Amino acid sequence: MSYRSRPLLVAGFIVVAVVCARLGVWQVSRLRERRAANVLAMKARAAPPIELTTEVGDSGLAGRRVRARGHYDHAHDVVLRGRAYQGVPGVEIVSPLVLSNDTAAVLVDRGFVPAPDAATIASDSFREPGPKTVQGLLIPLPSGRGAPIARGEQTTWARLDRDALARRLPYRIYPYSILQLPDSSLPQFPRRLEAPPLDDGPHLSYAIQWFSFSLIALVFAGIMARQRHHPAVQ
Repeated sequence: MSYRSRPLLVAGFIVVAVVCARLGVWQVSRLRERRAANVLAMKARAAPPIELTTEVGDSGLAGRRVRARGHYDHAHDVVLRGRAYQGVPGVEIVSPLVLSNDTAAVLVDRGFVPAPDAATIASDSFREPGPKTVQGLLIPLPSGRGAPIARGEQTTWARLDRDALARRLPYRIYPYSILQLPDSSLPQFPRRLEAPPLDDGPHLSYAIQWFSFSLIALVFAGIMARQRHHPAVQ
């Protein structure tokens, strides 16, 4: 290695260390945000369940337990493709629950169904006719990027899309969906999914990794800076 290139290499290691440290700080910030959101989510889940009988538009109700009564409109079931449960590919079935007044519906995520291609199922086999009382968690219904794909007579979606679904359904839909929670009285499939865990996620481990990379880069920078220059022997 030439004497002139060594300072450039040291500077490069220092730049890498600074960038990695900055990414570590960013992950720590994300961790704090997640923990703050988890506190709010725990309070929402601990609150008494609400009855879904009137328009719900308050964003502060996200994560609240809810009870809704009505009947499923299986003619408008939504199949969410590309899902997996414990390593098994499949889909999730979301059904509009038409409320008792028949003027509005709330989308209910009824859970997971295995499918080898994570897209194709016979959704008719999983219908639940008759009056239903659904209990679960209120999840904000996002808009955009639903990406529906029609294959034969079946249309699958990448995710729920409030605006796109509102144009397809013959009734008003709530700005929330319901994640129906497991219950021994429900059919085996669709398999109802547990509520999302309230944990730290990957942010802590990512922060440790970035800080470790930063430290390693500084160590290499120090080693390079301390190396003595040995002039070539004539």
